[in-house]
Amino acid sequence: MAQIASMTGFARAAGSTRAVQWAWEVRSVNGRGLDVRIRVPAGYDGLGETARTALQKTLSRGQCQLTLTLTKPEQAARVRINEGLLASLAQAVARVPVPEGVAPATMDGLLGVRGVIEVEDEAGAETETFARDLAEGVVRVVADLVEARRAEGRQLAEVVTAQVDRIAALTQAAEDNPARKPEAVRARLAAAIEALGGTDLDPDRLHQEAMLLAGKADVREELDRLHAHVASARELLAAGGAIGRRLDFLAQEFGREANTLCAKANDISLSRIGLDLKAVVEQFREQVQNIE
Repeated sequence: MAQIASMTGFARAAGSTRAVQWAWEVRSVNGRGLDVRIRVPAGYDGLGETARTALQKTLSRGQCQLTLTLTKPEQAARVRINEGLLASLAQAVARVPVPEGVAPATMDGLLGVRGVIEVEDEAGAETETFARDLAEGVVRVVADLVEARRAEGRQLAEVVTAQVDRIAALTQAAEDNPARKPEAVRARLAAAIEALGGTDLDPDRLHQEAMLLAGKADVREELDRLHAHVASARELLAAGGAIGRRLDFLAQEFGREANTLCAKANDISLSRIGLDLKAVVEQFREQVQNIE
């Protein structure tokens, strides 16, 4: 059997670069289409879009939430004064005549000029190594999510295959049920007439009525469609890939035929088969909702 994937999964990739600890986490749940949402700290939007593209190229369905968390140690930042720039400003100010009534430049005023005071991150969060580590973490977390979804998909495949086999068995049981035969309908009709005290019904008329009732209760077309849907489900499971939508459609078709079978059932034994079939089809429908 080829591989199928679930739409639910979780993966985490974490590491540290110098003093900065980082972690990518991605969660995936069921969805009609593919919805990727990214949450990254300010300044990392470009990396977030790269991660979004990686998920969109890899997955076809599901709601995904990818989060980047950064943890920096306290006092990781170090303040440095650009002494060259400060000296140049002081010299320039000294050469400029100060108009009457205007206070001369002070040290705190010069320190307030942009670029004079620089904040350096001792953790090296802006280094090429840090950027590379985060990018590699994205690749790893996406690959781990894909594997998690495939692992659950393998379990789903076993469950769904067993359900399809059960649907096939119940369909065959309905096919072989003796209550569908005109002779059985005739016997039930004769018994009902006898119970009502009507024993003088013409045998030919009884046979005609039995044939009419059997025709109204005929489920030949429903059984043929059920057999065809079972074959289609098995072909899809054997092919693998993104088959969730098509299996969901088959679940609806299975349900439609099971309902008609119950409505047309002319005997309690056939009704029980139909009810069992509806229960299995509902279980099948719930499971295929998880398949990509």
